[in-house]
Amino acid sequence: MIDTMEQVMPMYDGLTPRLYAERIVPRWWYALKRTMDLAIATAGLILTAPILVAAMIAIMMSSPGSPLFAQERVGHYGRRFTLFKLRTMMPEAQFQQEVLRAKNPTRGPAFKMRNDPRVFPVGRILRCTSIDELPNLINVLLGNMSIVGPRPPLPSEVENYGEYAFQRLLVKPGITCLWQISGRSNIDFDQWMDLDHRYIANWSPLYDLRIILLTIPAVLLRTGAY
Repeated sequence: MIDTMEQVMPMYDGLTPRLYAERIVPRWWYALKRTMDLAIATAGLILTAPILVAAMIAIMMSSPGSPLFAQERVGHYGRRFTLFKLRTMMPEAQFQQEVLRAKNPTRGPAFKMRNDPRVFPVGRILRCTSIDELPNLINVLLGNMSIVGPRPPLPSEVENYGEYAFQRLLVKPGITCLWQISGRSNIDFDQWMDLDHRYIANWSPLYDLRIILLTIPAVLLRTGAY
């Protein structure tokens, strides 16, 4: 078992933080969290299969390329994994990010841009409705992610993390979190990190369930989704 980020993140030499003491919680909390993850992810993929198929067809009809998008992200203790999403941007959009970075309204390492010109019309709908994130359920089944946890960052973002931001890697990343239900992209980077720290300090199976239930109105209202 890997005990510290220092053992798995040599690529971030000089940035590895002093770790906060991790919470000691009952072992059955982890077992229950994983059981909830498997049950919700399995049911979610079955129930949303028609939506996923329709969305993939719409993507293929409106933009060249694969409807699925696979991207390297950083997870628990800095372990890298492949995140699955529905593609919402034009092909090779990642190569245009540096050009657009000057227009990034978000302070901090994360890149969040309203009316991103790389997003095609169907992709914008998928983003606003959070349908593009449904394939994340595959990551939950694979064990890379949980239903609830901080959103998984890009390696390029983690390379620019300060000590405080690094602490969000102490727990497994998730599909939804306090950031998702509190305004998403309308929240600045520092507030986002504060919300992730609040989750790490207070998580429990009951707390996860509360966040899951609050995610439903947050998705329907589309606050900060772009």
